[in-house]
Amino acid sequence: MEKIQLELKNGENITVKKGSSIGEIINENSMGKDIPVVLAKVGEDICELTHIINEKNTLEPLDITSNIGMRTYVRTLQFVLIKAVLNLFPEARISIEHSLSKGLYCEVRKDTPLTEEDLRQIKENMKEIVKRNSRINKIALKREEAIKIFEDYKMEDKVRLLRHVKADEVKLYELEGRYDYFYGPMAYSTGVIEVFDLMYYEPGFILRYPTENNPKEISEFVEHKKLAKIFKETEEWGKILEVGDVGSLNDKVESGEVYNIIRVSEALHEKKTAYIADMIHERNDVKLILIAGPSSSGKTTFARRLGIQLRVNGLMPIPLGLDDYFIDREKTPKDEFGEYDFESINALDLELFNKHLTSILQGEEVEIPTYNFITGKREWQGHKVKLPENGILIVEGIHGLNEMLTSSIPIDKKFKIYISALTQLNLDDHNRIATTDVRTIRRIVRDSLFRGYSAEETLNMWPSIRRGEEKNIFVFQENADVMFNSTLVYELCVLRQYALKELNQITPSSPIFHEASRLKSFLNFFKDVDVKHVPDNSILREFVGGSYFK
Repeated sequence: MEKIQLELKNGENITVKKGSSIGEIINENSMGKDIPVVLAKVGEDICELTHIINEKNTLEPLDITSNIGMRTYVRTLQFVLIKAVLNLFPEARISIEHSLSKGLYCEVRKDTPLTEEDLRQIKENMKEIVKRNSRINKIALKREEAIKIFEDYKMEDKVRLLRHVKADEVKLYELEGRYDYFYGPMAYSTGVIEVFDLMYYEPGFILRYPTENNPKEISEFVEHKKLAKIFKETEEWGKILEVGDVGSLNDKVESGEVYNIIRVSEALHEKKTAYIADMIHERNDVKLILIAGPSSSGKTTFARRLGIQLRVNGLMPIPLGLDDYFIDREKTPKDEFGEYDFESINALDLELFNKHLTSILQGEEVEIPTYNFITGKREWQGHKVKLPENGILIVEGIHGLNEMLTSSIPIDKKFKIYISALTQLNLDDHNRIATTDVRTIRRIVRDSLFRGYSAEETLNMWPSIRRGEEKNIFVFQENADVMFNSTLVYELCVLRQYALKELNQITPSSPIFHEASRLKSFLNFFKDVDVKHVPDNSILREFVGGSYFK
């Protein structure tokens, strides 16, 4: 048989049989013994391990320490979970809801409520599927044939989704006779799933798995009760709107009902904002509101809308900007890469900030600095703040939930709000839309329209932004008095046209081309909604422009 050469990432060359699959090559050359290899980069292409090699090329195995590798591992784990549940409870409906505590919260809906014994049986069945190392086959079918399969399965969520797909052909995955549709690549076989767990979390459970940084074990469980509660609230909003997945949303767009969905979605935001303002008003001692959340959560617009509701309650909101308390640039701490870490809490002059807070809350007039981002220096321009008798300070910034920021202020005088775009809308029951993807799309659109950054520049910055969020925001989110979910069920229908325009400019030679392609793929499931239908006080206007608050 004809032989060909492949060059590995370390420069080593290996000789393989022409026509071999990547999976065969990896096994024959003992790759991935310590950490599971789930995909490979062949030339510039990301390929599943079923891909056949017929010519000389470069080969880079991708294990689960890579982002795309871990996504593939989790997706494969989900398929094993779904197969196990349906082995035991053929009439059940399983849904992958959202991320929670370094795992995925899932629910199984069947005739009787899920029990811990049910979950034990599901886990044992999953272990058996993994032990069999069953092959996962990728099959191309006519779209109508795929729809017929899911009609027979009584999976209306997938039927709705596929009816809006424009392609004549779709690719399904098959595992031990069970077909499913997944958005993204899959591992070669079930034996790759070496580490996982199921944890009962009423009324469902959490599917737990390793992380890129720790691929051999599952992290210690940290409960996020407030986050779980806000996801539950968002699920209830979805029921009010009668939109539980992208297929049902697209149905609303086609029928014209989406315009009413927009109004009700915005009304839900306004009602929750008013509820938070009432909470603050009821706590008579509160004089400082702290608003924190990750990038592209809509903090600025939320703060303005909250301010209006506070006025309704007879309070006078006074904003205080954290950015003006940056220390001089040359004194800024540096990260592990030797770059200035502007997201570190120590990049702020905490002593001066607390001194000013204390003075303002005691009724004194205080001159506030202005930070010059061009010179990297603090300036004094005569900007003074004095809190009126009915006044209340609003501070918006990533460190708002960290007690270090306001250590001099008593707890009873502070009210902390965590805001993020926590999407509950998924493609279908088995394909979730990650919260970070929604924020990424928001950021791409805003950066391109108003900050002069291309989608490529934004995506290159995103991993660093995410690291900062993990370190400075997410660890404090449970410290909040209340959480606000800024996602809007219809927003990707509006954002997609802007985002696709930017993402389409990223070429195959770019290191983030595959990430751009992934985002484009999921955006293409949505139908367009014209931006003119978005109210001028919407959080969405912070990203597409035309905000009343600007």
